[in-house]
Amino acid sequence: MFAIVNTPRNYPWGSTSEIARVRKVAPSGEPEAELWLGDHSGSPARVEATGESLVDWGERHADRYGGRPLPFLLKLLAAESPLSIQAHPTREQARAGWDRENSLGIALDSPQRNYRDPNHKPEVIIALTEFTALCGFRPTAERLRILHFLDKSGVDGTETFRQHSDRGLGVAVEWLLGRGAGVDEFLAALAELNARSGERDIDDAVRAAQSLAAQFPRDPGAAVSLLLNHVVLRPGEALFLPAGNIHAYLHGTGIEVMAASDNVLRGGLTTKHIDVSELLAVLDVDELDEPRLQPRVSGSVRMFDPGLDDFVVTDIAVNGRVEVSIAGPGIALVTDGELVVTADTELRAIQGDALFVEAGETITTVAGNGRIFLAHSPAPSSRQR
Repeated sequence: MFAIVNTPRNYPWGSTSEIARVRKVAPSGEPEAELWLGDHSGSPARVEATGESLVDWGERHADRYGGRPLPFLLKLLAAESPLSIQAHPTREQARAGWDRENSLGIALDSPQRNYRDPNHKPEVIIALTEFTALCGFRPTAERLRILHFLDKSGVDGTETFRQHSDRGLGVAVEWLLGRGAGVDEFLAALAELNARSGERDIDDAVRAAQSLAAQFPRDPGAAVSLLLNHVVLRPGEALFLPAGNIHAYLHGTGIEVMAASDNVLRGGLTTKHIDVSELLAVLDVDELDEPRLQPRVSGSVRMFDPGLDDFVVTDIAVNGRVEVSIAGPGIALVTDGELVVTADTELRAIQGDALFVEAGETITTVAGNGRIFLAHSPAPSSRQR
């Protein structure tokens, strides 16, 4: 077990203060969006003591690393403004898309590339602050109430929107992203709408859509948002975003853990490439009643288990001493306080510190006063004793 470090990635949607606040360092002045902690080639972490890439360290110590790249990536994420609406493929879809685009000779760095690796990318986001997001398609009853409100408010194009969504959620998405007849008029009327219904679900949906229409003029993603669940996570709550789930992070800071992939099919709120047909091919168009992922709780240990073979996330709040059994390889991030983590070795870690837990090592105790998140294998080894 040893300390690892990395440099935040500066995407335009990032916060100028939040990642620095969690890390307890001075802000860089740039919009810091994500701190990657793992061995993904896009931004591999480094061994703090030597500056060596975690990838290079793993190649030299295959037995202590687990003999393969990590199947997960932990990120500290801070969204000041919305990310694109997107979905991710299954493993089978990713492999087929990867092979297809390779055979066509599409460069890995091409803006037209959909598949940058042959892996799936399910995700879990756990809120550190209030965190707003779009996640999955709304239940029919909620969607119909919103459409009724828009119709009563005189929003041009609502009836056309209704007709397409009644034919299927995928049909509505295709109409919007393909800028079918009536889409531009509907977007313009939506941006100008200034009314409240007095019903929370409708108010949240319409306010979110109006805000997105203002931030992304003429972007059909603003209208797509009306079809999706608008979720407000309290600190400590989580979302699970499986393959095919349509989603977008809107605002907030959280811990994100995902399968190690960079495959994204976008569906609005972006100037980047949108492949409508490929998005529709991976999209799960079933309605989602409850997008939150509930943890298994044992004392001060909460495990978020999405049922994957890639990872689980364990959240430990410590005030004294907590006994656990968490086997490596794993990645940990301290988000509050000062802790002593004991495995084969003992390390003191303060807020903002990140650790790599080697394969064959098992964290047995965490002591002090603070909070630590760990991404690790889903093997049944993360229970409070």
